[in-house]
Amino acid sequence: MGRRRLYAVWLFALLTVPFSGVSAAEEAVAVRGVIPAPVSDVRTEGFYELKMPCRFVIRAPHGEAVAADELGSYLGTLGWQPAGKERPDVELRLEPGDRRFASDEAYRLEITPRRIVASARTAAGLFYAVQSLLQISDDGRLTHIACRTIEDAPRFGYRGFMIDVSRHFRSVEFVERQLDAMALFKLNRLHMHLTDGAGWRLEIERYPRLTELAAWRPYADWESWWKGDRRYCEADDPQARGGYYTKEDIRRIVEYARRRHIEVIPEIEMPGHSDEVTAAYPELGCTGVPYKDYDLCPGNEQTFEFLENVLGEVMELFPSEYIHVGGDEAGKSAWRTCPKCQARMQAEGLQDVDELQSYLIHRIERYLNAHGRKLLGWDEILDGGLAPNATVMSWRGVEGGMKALRAGHRAIFSPGEFCYLDYTQDAPFTQPASIGGYTPLRKVYSFEPVSEEMTPEQERLLLGVQANLWAEWIPTDAHYEYMMWPRLMALSEVGWSLPERKSYDAFHARALEASEQLRARGYEPFDLRTEYGERPESLAPKHHLAEGCTVHYATPWSRQYAASGAATLTDGVLGGWTYGDRRWQGFLDSDVDVTVDLGRVQQVHYIGATFMQSAGPYVWMPRQVEIYGSQDGEAYERLTTVHNDISPKCPDLLFKTFAYDGAAEVRYIRYVARSGGIPGGWLFVDELVVQ
Repeated sequence: MGRRRLYAVWLFALLTVPFSGVSAAEEAVAVRGVIPAPVSDVRTEGFYELKMPCRFVIRAPHGEAVAADELGSYLGTLGWQPAGKERPDVELRLEPGDRRFASDEAYRLEITPRRIVASARTAAGLFYAVQSLLQISDDGRLTHIACRTIEDAPRFGYRGFMIDVSRHFRSVEFVERQLDAMALFKLNRLHMHLTDGAGWRLEIERYPRLTELAAWRPYADWESWWKGDRRYCEADDPQARGGYYTKEDIRRIVEYARRRHIEVIPEIEMPGHSDEVTAAYPELGCTGVPYKDYDLCPGNEQTFEFLENVLGEVMELFPSEYIHVGGDEAGKSAWRTCPKCQARMQAEGLQDVDELQSYLIHRIERYLNAHGRKLLGWDEILDGGLAPNATVMSWRGVEGGMKALRAGHRAIFSPGEFCYLDYTQDAPFTQPASIGGYTPLRKVYSFEPVSEEMTPEQERLLLGVQANLWAEWIPTDAHYEYMMWPRLMALSEVGWSLPERKSYDAFHARALEASEQLRARGYEPFDLRTEYGERPESLAPKHHLAEGCTVHYATPWSRQYAASGAATLTDGVLGGWTYGDRRWQGFLDSDVDVTVDLGRVQQVHYIGATFMQSAGPYVWMPRQVEIYGSQDGEAYERLTTVHNDISPKCPDLLFKTFAYDGAAEVRYIRYVARSGGIPGGWLFVDELVVQ
């Protein structure tokens, strides 16, 4: 039985209300699913025969004329036509006073043999009803649509996606294409990462050097720039690559998004990730020397003048509730010796550089609040004390977001483990180059934002979820799109659908259909039909002599990648494609030096452990591994030394097992993996297998 037929049988069983007298023609009607899964989707008898162009009528109170006109204009872009005196295929009812709808984005869609009726209390709800209909009808390519009644509303009000246009610039047209696809799956926030060390992408009239110099690089792509001298160039340089959005471009994007009920949130990075700013305006760094400072100088009053002037122009362009200020990964090393920073700390009574960053964030928040806006930042804005009204976007897991929620602040969850789409989505050897990691569709879909420890008040403060797609390793538009879809569909269902309505197998079937719909629209999503899947070794337990045995650590593991703690190396669980799967144990700037006690003297013929290498995130093979055996735990004999033969310059994700093969009578095994000595380097190991 083919995949499509299996899908139809499953979904028919899920959604059908039993009835008799179904004709052969009705049985042939495909019951397409909807992403994200609705609150209620009930199959009823018969089908509606849809002919294109679809004819519609909008019924709305006089006071909603503008909203009705905008919706009608949007429907025109789909090829739909006003019904006039003809019988409409689709009747759209805007009913502002109807309190039956759970939220402003809720809707009801009823398909009967005679008509299709969508109703909602807002234009947003009607818009989402149309998106569901587009999926059900495959953009009108299905002429016979199964009758059903959908009643729907979102779980979270914030369902976002971050597009990184700093590392590689994307055209206005590309952004608009993604807004169309986001709308189809009911995502309602586009977070634009407009500034970073790799390039400034927004016209600021008061500071023209930001787009004359800092928006351009004399390199074909980010990787070449990063491995080169990391310099910028003038816009008229023959080698210049990059670009920026004019103010008119931004107005166009913001309006295009608004008509699709998507709010665009700008991000202006501060105080870190500001290499491009201090190259164009070096006086804003601690040293005042171009290409030397990566952070803005918070001891310098000119820095605040610059930031407020920039944000003033940003707020004129973006009417969003939130302005994102970054706040992540600031090195702050220069602040420790900068006279201006030290003077600021003394004057303000600040204890350390974390509090100095908090001082900057507090000042910027006061400025934004005074202009009717709210501050949003990555979870590092918690360091040194959170600004009073700030909202935290938690990316280093959900811990930062939980800390904010417990303190009574709003949060958006965007943990890298589930929500970073720059990680490879299939077996790395089948995929284009990436920064590392492994986040398949199933992983994104498995994210559950609400934990048992949350109180009802904390749940209320959790605004929603967001996926992020950083673009360092994604130079082309086609590659960027490939990384977005269909994983962004999974995030949409995490943000919209109730947990009890979720099923990965059902979603996977719908994602296959939705991916084909995107392809028909000209998009280039990842092909789920050819997915290789997880590292085979990780799919079943590994039974061996050391399983469950006690391990003594002479070198500590990193708390960030603890895996199962002291049980990790003998728990019988092998790691997958990524060090972030909580199976690999990480050691930062350190050897791995462990001893396992087998409990009694035994004959062993194999002792081995597997390491991984992923150069992007500084994950390396050990320089060498030494394996020792002992019967009494006092006198150890070296059984073997295994040298590494993989160059740290190799960019691929690689796995290598460092092992002893022989025969030895031992109770204690000491396994030492020597660090390669690259500062900031990691060693990751999953299991110490003894046979």
